Amino acid sequence: MTKKHKYRINPDTLALERIEHGIVFWLRRSGLYILIGLIIGIVFFYVFFMIFPSPREKQLQQQNESLEAQLHLLDQRVDQMQIVMSDLSQRDDNLYRVLFGAEPIPMAIRQGATNKASYYEDLAKMTDNQLLSDLTLKVDVLEREMYVQANSFNEIVEMTKTQETRMENIPAIQPILNKDLKRVASGWGFRIHPIYHTRKFHYGMDFSAPSGTEVFATGNAKVIYTGWRQGYGNTVILDHGFGYQTLYGHLFKALVRKGQKVKRGDIIALVGNTGASVGPHLHYEVHVNGKPVDPRNYYFIDLSPEEYDKMIQLSNNFGQTFD
Repeated sequence: MTKKHKYRINPDTLALERIEHGIVFWLRRSGLYILIGLIIGIVFFYVFFMIFPSPREKQLQQQNESLEAQLHLLDQRVDQMQIVMSDLSQRDDNLYRVLFGAEPIPMAIRQGATNKASYYEDLAKMTDNQLLSDLTLKVDVLEREMYVQANSFNEIVEMTKTQETRMENIPAIQPILNKDLKRVASGWGFRIHPIYHTRKFHYGMDFSAPSGTEVFATGNAKVIYTGWRQGYGNTVILDHGFGYQTLYGHLFKALVRKGQKVKRGDIIALVGNTGASVGPHLHYEVHVNGKPVDPRNYYFIDLSPEEYDKMIQLSNNFGQTFD
């Protein structure tokens, strides 16, 4: 096969002349071919690796999919743990702490206010995975709830150690002998005052009884006051601890002195008609943490359920009181 040559017309002589290429021409042409080849190679390489991942990329992709699946499972487990913790919190507040007279723990304290909002945002940006950020937040909140709950249970354990003493101390019987409940005169609530004849709130319960009737301490306590008290006449006040106090008013006389320790059922005074009173009776009050409460809720040792219901009906009398 003969080599083909290229020709051109000489404009001066109008004759055909064979074109001869020098070394520069061939260098340029070779460089162009090499450049085109490199461009095609780079494009092919890029397309190939974009469409077909490398073995290392396949391995990393499988690992990422596995980790994301594990994150989803972990997120579900944390959700289940939060449900269990919520149940424990409700039992703690509405049962255990109520039994021991403790205040429920506010939700704001249980979960705690976090100051790491920017941390969770940065975490989501760094990992490009909102799930991981949300899961981290859930775990932090759960950790806080577990810490508070553990402390609450420790507190309840300590309460149980003093429960026997507590049950002996808190008011739990009627302050006078009243088995047939015929001595209940008036209970807690608004009443017409027998002297002032105005509607006034009655912060206690009246028991009608002859002068000289024995008055009992309704729980183990320490006498913190004996003497005359405006409106109540001769008065005895007992401190039972655990935030409980009882007041016995309109007495004929006190049989105990300040600072004396008494037990439930001990005779502490005699019924009288002193102070703002229109007849012999005992005015009895129960205070919890400095506030008066309905005394009829503190006769649980004395009364059966049927007797308690009858006591409720009798104490709901809205007529006049003795004081």
